[in-house]
Amino acid sequence: MSDSVRFTVVLGITGSIAAYKSADLVRKLRALRDPRYPERRIAVRAVLTDAGAHFITPVTLQTLTGNPVSQGVFEPPEQWNIEHIALADDADLLLIAPATANILAKLAHGLADDLLSSTALACTAPLLIAPAMNVHMWDHPATQANLRLLRERGAIFIGPADGELACGYAGRGRMSSPEEIAAAVARYFLGHPRDFAGRHVLITAGPTREYLDPVRFLSNPSTGKMGYALAAAAHARGATVTLVSGPVALPVPPGVTVIPVTTAAEMATAALQAAEQADVIIGAAAPADFTPVHTAGQKIKKADRAQLTVELQPTTDILAAIGRRKRPGQRIVAFAAETERLEEHAAEKLARKNADLIVANDVTAPHAGFAADTNRAVLLYPDGRREELPLQTKAEMAERIWDAVRAMLGNGEE
Repeated sequence: MSDSVRFTVVLGITGSIAAYKSADLVRKLRALRDPRYPERRIAVRAVLTDAGAHFITPVTLQTLTGNPVSQGVFEPPEQWNIEHIALADDADLLLIAPATANILAKLAHGLADDLLSSTALACTAPLLIAPAMNVHMWDHPATQANLRLLRERGAIFIGPADGELACGYAGRGRMSSPEEIAAAVARYFLGHPRDFAGRHVLITAGPTREYLDPVRFLSNPSTGKMGYALAAAAHARGATVTLVSGPVALPVPPGVTVIPVTTAAEMATAALQAAEQADVIIGAAAPADFTPVHTAGQKIKKADRAQLTVELQPTTDILAAIGRRKRPGQRIVAFAAETERLEEHAAEKLARKNADLIVANDVTAPHAGFAADTNRAVLLYPDGRREELPLQTKAEMAERIWDAVRAMLGNGEE
């Protein structure tokens, strides 16, 4: 921490029309408070690239931050130091918003040809990036490769969002709003709000295995990443968390109680029992819909068989069973992984499972669904409300889902 009463955000501003939003972003950052240290104020130091200075002036940023604005590597500093090293050392967080395709490429490949990229290379603080660019630039394989590199090194991305772009195109590329970026800073770097303290939540995650014989089974590609992200976020927000998990290759989130299961029947038994004490139930698992009527006691041999016929029977609809027992004040969140007619099928599941919210996602969409580290979804409510969640990491989506649950718990209907 750079100062006992300050959390310092070094804000990099690059050459995008979205730079005009940086003024509002500075105001929202300076209004944040760390719930662990309410006396600690947020200090913002702006680093403005030459291209960024075409969209917002240093005077504006200096007025709003209350600090001199850094621009050139060789400009005389306020006090003698090596400017990019001093900035890097002072940062508790390096935030780049807006971040162009150009700065993403520099960050990914370790270039340091201006003050911002030099600071980034010397900085050991966490890196939060809010991209802004044309939709085709965002989708370009080079940009996507750079994103993967940066994520592997621990960078956190907020956005971009879908919508109308300044260039006239529509699609993904809009910088996230100042409100969303400031919320991400609060969420990841100033401590989670303990808004689920005293709550018990149940989450199901991962696939199930329905055995044909001792060595063969029916399953699906679910990795459990979304459910585990939800469990980690719930614990960080103060909840007591029970995670009923199918077979996955993920570490147990700290502080979370895991009940390992293998089959859909085992998941149903564990989830129905745990749901009795839960305030919130989230069904993020992908349990099998069917299981073999008969399981062979020994390995089925291929020899002398022209074909093999397997008779299947439906498994228990776990969330629907929980929904039928739902008590007043209890909240249920369902997931719908679909390949067609997304919202139609999700709305039907929402009603059938007696859920309060359903997270619908198209598992055929690029960078979304099973096994991906990112996801995009639509939140649907029983009253017809809908909220689109653009492509984001599953950790980010977990926070958005808990925000929605928190709103439901606080709406006076308990």
